[in-house]
Amino acid sequence: MLSLIAQELGISESQVTAVHKLLNEGNTVPFIARYRKEATGGLDDTQLRTIEERLTYLRELEDRKSAILKAIEEQGKLNDDLRALILETTTKARLEDLYLPFKKRRKTKADIAREAGLEPLVDQLLEAKEPDLKSFYAEGFADDKAVLDGARAIFVDRMALDADLVGEVREEMFKRGTMAASVVAGKEEEGAKFKDYFEFSEPFHTLPSHRILALLRGENEGILHLNLDADDTFFEGLIKNRLDLNDTQWINDAVHWGWKTKLYISAGLDTRMRLKEKAEEGALEVFKKNLRDVLLAAPAGHRATLGLDPGYRNGVKCAVVDETGKVLDTLIVYPHQPQNQWSQAVQALASKVAEHGVDLLAIGNGTASRETEKLAGEIASLIKEAGGKKPTPVVVSEAGASVYSASKLAAEEFPDMDVSLRGAVSIARRLQDPLAELVKVDPKSIGVGQYQHDVNQTALAKALDNVVEDAVNAVGVDLNTASVPLLTRVAGVNETIANNIVAFRDENGMFASRAALKKVPRLGPKAFEQCAGFLRIQNGKDPLDASAVHPEAYPVVKRISEQTGLKVQELIGNSSVLQKLKPADFADEKVGIPTVTDIISELEKPGRDPRPEFKTATFKEGVEKVSHLKPGMILEGAVTNVAAFGAFVDIGVHQDGLVHVSQLANTFVDDPHKVVRSGQIVKVKVLEVDEQRKRISLTMRLEEEPQQKRDRGPRKSQGAPKAGKGRRQAPATGGSMADALKKAGFGR
Repeated sequence: MLSLIAQELGISESQVTAVHKLLNEGNTVPFIARYRKEATGGLDDTQLRTIEERLTYLRELEDRKSAILKAIEEQGKLNDDLRALILETTTKARLEDLYLPFKKRRKTKADIAREAGLEPLVDQLLEAKEPDLKSFYAEGFADDKAVLDGARAIFVDRMALDADLVGEVREEMFKRGTMAASVVAGKEEEGAKFKDYFEFSEPFHTLPSHRILALLRGENEGILHLNLDADDTFFEGLIKNRLDLNDTQWINDAVHWGWKTKLYISAGLDTRMRLKEKAEEGALEVFKKNLRDVLLAAPAGHRATLGLDPGYRNGVKCAVVDETGKVLDTLIVYPHQPQNQWSQAVQALASKVAEHGVDLLAIGNGTASRETEKLAGEIASLIKEAGGKKPTPVVVSEAGASVYSASKLAAEEFPDMDVSLRGAVSIARRLQDPLAELVKVDPKSIGVGQYQHDVNQTALAKALDNVVEDAVNAVGVDLNTASVPLLTRVAGVNETIANNIVAFRDENGMFASRAALKKVPRLGPKAFEQCAGFLRIQNGKDPLDASAVHPEAYPVVKRISEQTGLKVQELIGNSSVLQKLKPADFADEKVGIPTVTDIISELEKPGRDPRPEFKTATFKEGVEKVSHLKPGMILEGAVTNVAAFGAFVDIGVHQDGLVHVSQLANTFVDDPHKVVRSGQIVKVKVLEVDEQRKRISLTMRLEEEPQQKRDRGPRKSQGAPKAGKGRRQAPATGGSMADALKKAGFGR
């Protein structure tokens, strides 16, 4: 099992063995990635998560093998060859193929034919003999046709239970088959957003994740009709060659019937399942990358902020928070229709900005966002004219703010505050520190990907939770200010321990040292080992407590201090001394060279924040609606989302534009995340505006002329098998394939 994972990931078996051991000992992925590099050979958190997932899959596979071996043995049908085949199997699909002949099932036509004594007839027909059909007449098989149909049922059953044949057909189907889509008659207007797929075909193996999800959604919404197209001649030939069959009319007809009614359907179901799994895997990767970018977005820092949650009829909800995020004031103003109390709103908010020394104006990007941004701009100008420091307006994603507002957590944090005002507080705080605020929101509500509801929700939740955990631990957490939700994401800390930490802090005052964590109820030695390095104490008794150096490695710093003759405080930030040190001089059996290297790096820049510097986009004056956009315009915008096919950019017109992957750079881009990330400020040029379909095409290749833009739609009719001799059209909706797919949960 471990050697297989090592081979898949291209790493040594000893690395996988070490990770397996560490995980079994109860160590967390962030802790292993950061503080056990010697054991793992420096594997990062992504590689560790992959190993963890594969270990889970293979453990489940081993459990299933044991259950299947036991079931077959109880039937008295387990031999050494079958046992060996089962034990060497590496996939669940292959394992189920091997088990299929031994599964309990309802009596089939083949079973009835066997009971009637037709098995010898099948063998004679396969040997191309001329059997005496009358000799096989029996109850239910009273004529030649019935006897031959029974023989065919037995033969087809043999085909369907041949694990090697089923596996090969399944693989060839995926390699050679094509997905064809067409619009359901009369749905053209209703399904305009799926227009690119009205006449579409593409081989299964080249279909990208986002396209698969779009096709499946179009089918589920009743807009698209999907066909799985395969070549009858090829597959019937494959079956005959695999089974070493003669060329007779009965055999050819039986093979065709078996392919059409059994193997094509089972291979089609598997292909649909595999495509969905591929799509979900790709979608989850996009979700994870985008969420990581959002969580690790540049924090504006400790600056007094006015949060504005825009709205029309119900007003703009406003909340002022100080540099620590503490709520100082709240109010609601009505500058927009129908009240149109613009002047009153400007005066009221300008007064609050001046009173509390507000430095930033955080504007939610929902309804009335652009109008509220104008309001913020006028307030900023008014403050500047009055001689004060002009606050900076910033548009902030409010995704999930309403979810947080109505949550139990928000109710506990602000029991006396109106639900509508809690959203404004969240908007202000997420500008100050996106990570600290967004951990309070269900990751699925942050809006970081497409087709969110089309993927496995359990897998999505687990994947996103892992990203949050890794992000929090990559940045580190201030032990004396962190909320319970933030502490809960720290390695080794569960909700109970997080609550106990906060309760201990409230009762005893701020933590003076990491060592004091050991006094927190329920926080035992293992939990301390896992979390201590990620919890920081500013201005504590020990300067190392403010760094990412783990307490277990403090003796190493002591040795460095003794050798250099400098106190620890004098070592911190002393690049001239630290850069001359050789990690090997301070390594020992407990702490190896990789960890010492990290320690020296951390001493040079203690508590270094991996997040980028805070910047804001400047939207172009006079460009507020899609109708204001003209091809050739160069604008500045903020990346709001990154997908496999490109990046969405907010250019200030209430509708994000798309920079297709082909327009991200002057060189080939295989992954948009390598070029852009959510929150990044970029310059783009408008290529095309389609108001009817609400599509704005942009490019980051600023020298690109609008008429030169590439065809960015999905491929149409490329490589699609054509109907005719040796080819077959996939069955129409309502046929056996469609029925089988519906039963499997894919149909409408």
